[in-house]
Amino acid sequence: MKMWTAATALLSHWRRRPLQLVALLSGLALATALWSGVQAINAEARASYTRAAVVLDQNGLASLVSPNGRPIPQSAFVRLRRAGWIVSPVLEGDFRFGTTRLRVIGIEPLTMPAETNTVDLGNAGDLLSFITPPGMLVVSPETAEKMRGQTDLALRVSDRMLDGAAFTDIGLAQKLLRREGVLSRIVIAKSQRSGLDPLEKLVPTLSVRQPNAETDVEHLTESFHLNLTAFGFLAFAVGLFIVYSTIGLAFEQRRPTFRTLRCLGVSLSALAVLLLAELALFALAAGAVGVAIGYLIASLLLPGVAATLEGLYGASVPGTLSLRPEWWLSGFAIAVAGTMVSSAQSLLRLMRVPLLAAAQPQVWGRSWQAGRRIQVLAAAALLAFSGALLLWADGLEAGFGILGCLLLGASLLLPTVLSGFLTVMQRTSSRALVTWFWADARQQLPGLSLALMALLLALAANVGVGTMVSSFRLTFVAWLDQRLAAELYVAARNEGEADRLRTWLATKVESVLPISSVDAEIRGQPMQIFGVVDDPTYRKHWPLIVGMPDVWDRVASGQGVLVNEQFWRRDRLRIGDELDLAGDWKAAVVGVYSDYGNPKGEVIVGINALTSRYPQVSRLRYGLRIQPDQIADLRSRLSDEFGLPSDNVVDQAALKERSRRIFDRTFLVTGALNMFTLGVAAFAMFSSLLTLSEMRLPQLAPVWAMGVTRRDLALLELLRTLVLWLATLIAALPLGLALAWVLLAVVNVEAFGWRLPMYIFPYEWVRLGLVVLAAAVVSVFIPLRRLAGVTPSELLKVFANER
Repeated sequence: MKMWTAATALLSHWRRRPLQLVALLSGLALATALWSGVQAINAEARASYTRAAVVLDQNGLASLVSPNGRPIPQSAFVRLRRAGWIVSPVLEGDFRFGTTRLRVIGIEPLTMPAETNTVDLGNAGDLLSFITPPGMLVVSPETAEKMRGQTDLALRVSDRMLDGAAFTDIGLAQKLLRREGVLSRIVIAKSQRSGLDPLEKLVPTLSVRQPNAETDVEHLTESFHLNLTAFGFLAFAVGLFIVYSTIGLAFEQRRPTFRTLRCLGVSLSALAVLLLAELALFALAAGAVGVAIGYLIASLLLPGVAATLEGLYGASVPGTLSLRPEWWLSGFAIAVAGTMVSSAQSLLRLMRVPLLAAAQPQVWGRSWQAGRRIQVLAAAALLAFSGALLLWADGLEAGFGILGCLLLGASLLLPTVLSGFLTVMQRTSSRALVTWFWADARQQLPGLSLALMALLLALAANVGVGTMVSSFRLTFVAWLDQRLAAELYVAARNEGEADRLRTWLATKVESVLPISSVDAEIRGQPMQIFGVVDDPTYRKHWPLIVGMPDVWDRVASGQGVLVNEQFWRRDRLRIGDELDLAGDWKAAVVGVYSDYGNPKGEVIVGINALTSRYPQVSRLRYGLRIQPDQIADLRSRLSDEFGLPSDNVVDQAALKERSRRIFDRTFLVTGALNMFTLGVAAFAMFSSLLTLSEMRLPQLAPVWAMGVTRRDLALLELLRTLVLWLATLIAALPLGLALAWVLLAVVNVEAFGWRLPMYIFPYEWVRLGLVVLAAAVVSVFIPLRRLAGVTPSELLKVFANER
C-alpha cells in the first residue's frame, strides 16, 4: 500500500504538468520512429537480397567456376555427369528484348538440384513448355508488364522471381546470348555418393567457389545501409536529448516530492525502483507510438530507397513494406534502452545527494558546472580520437568512427563555447538591461544546452550532407558532359539487325562508336570489360585521372588497358601494373578514368582485342557522332528504315536529363532524412523552451518589478532565443564543412571507390538560416504567449515563493 501511494504521488507530477509529459513521450516517440523506420527499410532490403540470392542461386550451393573468368566448355559438365557427380549447368548474361534489358539465367531443370528451389516446374506441361522450342521465360509480374510486345517467347509469371531477371532453358539461353557450347558455372549438389573421382582430377582448370553467407549485392550495398543506420542513430540521439532534458527537469522539479517521500519512510532503493518502473512504462508506450510512426516513415521513404539502390547498385528492392519482428522489436528495445540511458545521470544524482539536500536547488545547479568540465575533457578526447582515426585508420568503419567522434565531440564542446561567448558579451555591455540580458541567457544555458546540442547535430548534418550531395551533383553533371560525347545513341534489337545497322550507318554519320562489354572476373572480382574503337572522341572527351602520354595509342593497339577509379583505388594499382584479364591475355594498366555512380570495377580495352578473345560479345549498342542539326533527320530515317522504336534511339540531351533525374531521385531519401532530423531538433528546442518557461517567473519578476513591461520581456525572450539559434548555426557551419570533407574524402572513397572534389554553396547556408529562423520563431511562440498572458498578480506571487 505504501508503494502504491508513493507511485501515485510521483505520477501526480505529470498530471500537473501535461505539456512536460507530452514533450517526454513525443521526444521518445520521434527518436524511436526515425530509428525503427530506418531499420524497417534496411530489413526489407536485406530480405530482398536474401530472396534474390536464393532465387538466382548466388549463395545456396557451391559452384565450379573458371578462375580467369573465361567461359566453361560444356564438355566439362558432360565429363562430371558421366563420372557420377550430381551437377547442373548454368549460363548467365544480359540480353535486350526490344527496349527491356534482362539478366537471362539459363538452367537445365532435369539436373538442377532440388536445394536451389529456383523454378517450380512440377507440372509436366510446364516442364515440357520450358525445355522444348520455342521456349519459355519465367519472369516477375513487373517484368512481364515491361515485356509486353517485346518478345514472341511465352512468359510465365512467378511471384518468387525478381524484377529484371528471367529463367529459361539453357539451350535457349545459349542461342539468345550467342554462347553455344559454353557455361558460366556448374552448380554442385550438396549430397554426392562416395567413391567419386575428385573434381581436381576431372576438371583441373576449374575451381570450387563456396557459397557466401553474405550475398554480393548485400556486400555491395553495405555502405549505403550503414549510412542509413548512421542517419537513424543521429536522429535517435537528437530525439534522446529531448528525453534527457525533460527527465532531468522533471527530477529537478520533484525534489520536494522526493524529500517528502524519503522523510515518510520510503527507502532510496524503493524510490529508485518506482522511478525506473515509471520510466519503463513511458518507454514502452512511446516505443509503440514510435514504431507505428516509423512504419509510416519507412513506407514513405522505401520507394526512394529502392530507386537509390537500383540507381547506384542495380539492386532490385520491392516498394512495399513487411512487418518484420527484427525491426519493430529493435524499436522497442532502443526506446527502453534510450530512456534508461537518459535517466541514468538523474538517478545517480538522486542516489548520491543527502536526504535533506535533495530540495536545495543550488546542489543541483553546482552539478552542472562540474559536469561541464567533464564534458570539455570528453569533447577534447573525442576530437583527438577522431584526428587519430583520420591519420592512422583505414576502412569504412573508421570513416564513420571519424564522423561520430567529430560530431559528438563538437556537440559536447558547444555549451562551453556558447557560455564563453555570452560571458564576453556580458562583460563588454555597459547598460544594466543589456548586461542582465546576456547574464540571463547564460543562466538559461544549462536548461537549453541539450536542445542546442541536438540543433547543432541536425544543422551540421544538413550542411555536411547537403554540401556532399551538391558537390556530387555538380561533378556528376560535368562528368556527364564529358562522357556522353556522342550526339545519338542507338540500340539494335538483335545481332542481325545490328549487322545491317553498322553497314547502313557507315556512310551516314561521322563516327560509329560501339558500346560492347563482357562480364569477367579479374583479381577475384566480378567486373566488366568494355571495348572501344580508336576514335578522336575518346581522346578529346574521356575524363582521365592519370595516364601515360600515349595512353589511347596503347589501348587501341591492345598493349594497355584503362581501369576505372574504383578498381584503381580498391586494388591500389599503379600505372604499368600488369592485369591478368582472361587465360593468357595480359595487359598493362596505362590510365585511370573517373566513373561516378558505378560501385564495381571496370576495364576498357581496344575493341579488336576484346572481340578476338570474346567473339560472341554482343554488339547491339552504338554511339553516333553527327552534326546536331542532323539528329532529327537521322532519327526519322532509323525509324523508317529499321522500324526502331523511339526508346531504342536516344539523343544526348535526353540521356543526360534521364541520368540527372535518376541522380535526383537517388538522393531524395537523404534530403528527407535531413529534414526529419532538423524537425526533431526544432522540437527539442521547443520542448526545452516550453518546460523552462514554467520556471522563468523567478528570474523575470524582479526585472518586471523594476519597470520593464511584459511586452518588452517577451521581446527580450524572443531575441535571446534567436541569438542562441544564430550562434548555434554559426558553430554548425565549420562543423558541417568538416563533415562534408570527411564524407567526400574518406567515407565516399571507402564506400564507393571514388573521390569527389568539394564545392562550397553559401546560398544553401542562407536557405538553411531562413529555415532555422522560422523554426526558432515557431519554437518560442507558445512560451511567449504564455509570458505575455502572465498577470501582474502572478508576478507578484513570485516574491512570496520559497525560491
